[in-house]
Amino acid sequence: MADAAQLEALYQEGFNYRCNGQYSEARMALQRVLQADPNHVKARHQMGLIQGFEGDFDGSLASLQALSNQVPTDTEVRYDLAMTQMMLGMIDEAVANFKLILLANPNHEKARQQMAYF
Repeated sequence: MADAAQLEALYQEGFNYRCNGQYSEARMALQRVLQADPNHVKARHQMGLIQGFEGDFDGSLASLQALSNQVPTDTEVRYDLAMTQMMLGMIDEAVANFKLILLANPNHEKARQQMAYF
């Protein structure tokens, strides 16, 4: 079993792969994180994003919604859920999530930018 520092390093490796568009490598690293800690919020978040980047929009939406329900105070998860909803034409749901983000953090710049359109 990996200790916290090893798990964080592995997560960071997966995150960096995801940022570089290396989704297969990212998925492998993040799956190793999730094997050690199935409730690792950041790894689950990244896996949900990868689903969308690879074209599984329904899967991404479901993953991000489930994670947002599990950690409703995580504004970054909720923001990515809202952005996915926007992309899928679920405008009312996205706006509701942007409003929840701004209630929790009125200074969330990206959510404020999105709300400027509504």
